[in-house]
Amino acid sequence: MIQKHGIQRDETKCIGCRACEVACSLAHQAPYRLDRSNVTGARFEGEALFSVCRHCEQPECLLVCPVGAIHRSSAGIVKIDSRTCVGCGICAAACPHGGIRIHPEKADKCDLCGGNPLCVALCPEGALQYQDQTSMAVDWKSSEDLVSPGISSCLGCNAELALRFVLRTLGRNTILAIPPGCMGGVGVVGFGMTTGARVPVFFPLLDNIASMLSGVKREYSRKGVDVNVVAFAGDGGTADVGFQCLSAAAERGENIIYICYDNEGYMNTGFQRSGTTPLGAWTSTTPVGKTGSGKKQRSKNLPLIMAAHEIPYAATACMSYPADFERKLRKAMAVKDGLAYIHLLTPCPTGWRFPSEKGIEIGRLAVETGFFPLWEMERDVYRFTVDIDELKPVEELLKSMGKYRHLKKGQIDSIRESLVKRMGMIRSLAERTEN
Repeated sequence: MIQKHGIQRDETKCIGCRACEVACSLAHQAPYRLDRSNVTGARFEGEALFSVCRHCEQPECLLVCPVGAIHRSSAGIVKIDSRTCVGCGICAAACPHGGIRIHPEKADKCDLCGGNPLCVALCPEGALQYQDQTSMAVDWKSSEDLVSPGISSCLGCNAELALRFVLRTLGRNTILAIPPGCMGGVGVVGFGMTTGARVPVFFPLLDNIASMLSGVKREYSRKGVDVNVVAFAGDGGTADVGFQCLSAAAERGENIIYICYDNEGYMNTGFQRSGTTPLGAWTSTTPVGKTGSGKKQRSKNLPLIMAAHEIPYAATACMSYPADFERKLRKAMAVKDGLAYIHLLTPCPTGWRFPSEKGIEIGRLAVETGFFPLWEMERDVYRFTVDIDELKPVEELLKSMGKYRHLKKGQIDSIRESLVKRMGMIRSLAERTEN
């Protein structure tokens, strides 16, 4: 049996001291040079970063190497033959984990030090662990990326990041429905008989997503096969065009997982407003100018609407809080007697008008200001999953995006009142159901 290897990091212990880099350099260079380390453990903007080869079961680097210099041993260790490598760098570009270095004429990567990694032994905080198949948990930090390398969506797309995260968590035992929208392009659906994902993918219409999933799930259930049947659909196909099907599937108790990636508009076709577009937001159909000042209506509170269907599980999520999102995905997978719904905020650099590198920061601000609270409803019990002790002023979020820069004080006050009301509703439900 081929074993799976990897170095795991406990994020709560890592302080970004870079001792792992020094250890790697000592293990492979004399004298050591940090620029030759095959592990990265630095800090960036106050957060500890860690990247190293994951020794994937199906390595992207191996698949793209033009000279066949990369192979996977019977022990599960991915190795590079330096005699064959020409240093082209294609493997480094394909690796989704940042685990390959080019220094300077050959590719190099972690070789696990023969099964006793020095970086693990010398980590002063005990943040690193070496695990093989017998001890490694299959989670989003170590699991295989099931979406093809590269990106077919806009630079900095939060939804594309989320889709990779979802499939890492759900795993290969998944059938995915991607309707028309930002994530429904050839990057996932693919060409002909080849998809851009390593799980079965089908392309429903905007208005029959939940219906098609229901049929797929029932057929597999009839055959006695337990499989994750999952929708990854935008807010237009969920809150508007496809809501009738979704509501009916919830009422019937269909055992599917429905994830709505909410970028607050029909972004794939020119940034038109949707039912989840917030009050005051600019879109191409709620323009700002002499006769318009953004959307005049409040957004549809879709996650609460879905929870009101009395389904087993409903939650909100955001990629800025990955551990919270992972936990909710696993709860959704555990539901076997009805529909599980997750409403995922996905900040859109193009439509929301903010720099492409700010997506995670915008998502975090949305939670910290109460604009998008993180909560869950599990069998009629409501609870906040990320409870912010003191909310930041909503102005901090609004001023960070171009689609809100036209707002006047009265509009901001109306937005604040709406947020306070919605937070109060969830808090009231939580207090009532937890007591």
